[in-house]
Amino acid sequence: MNLDPLAVTRALSNEVRLHVLQWLKDPARNFPPPDDDAAEGVGVCVSDIQRKAGLAASTMSAHLSVLHRAGLVRATRAGQWTYYQRDEDAIKAFAGWVMTEL
Repeated sequence: MNLDPLAVTRALSNEVRLHVLQWLKDPARNFPPPDDDAAEGVGVCVSDIQRKAGLAASTMSAHLSVLHRAGLVRATRAGQWTYYQRDEDAIKAFAGWVMTEL
C-alpha cells in the first residue's frame, strides 16, 4: 500500500473530514451542480464544500489539505478554483490494508 496508514487514520479521526468524504461519495446528491461545464467530472468546488460544512474558508482548506496529504482525495485546479474528489482506489487500498493487517 502506498498510503501511510497512520496519516489516513489521523485524517479519518475528525468528524468534519469524515463528513466531507461521505458527501464526496455522492456529490450529485450532496452538492449543487457545477456552474461551469468544464468542472463536470473533476470534483466539487472548495466553496461548495465549505458552504455545506458551515466553516471558514481557512478551516475548510486545512481539513481538505489533511485529506489530500493522506491520499484520500484528489485536487484539480481549474483557473482560480480548486475541485476535490475522493480517490476511490486509495480508499479501497486502505480498506484492504485494514482487513489484512489489523
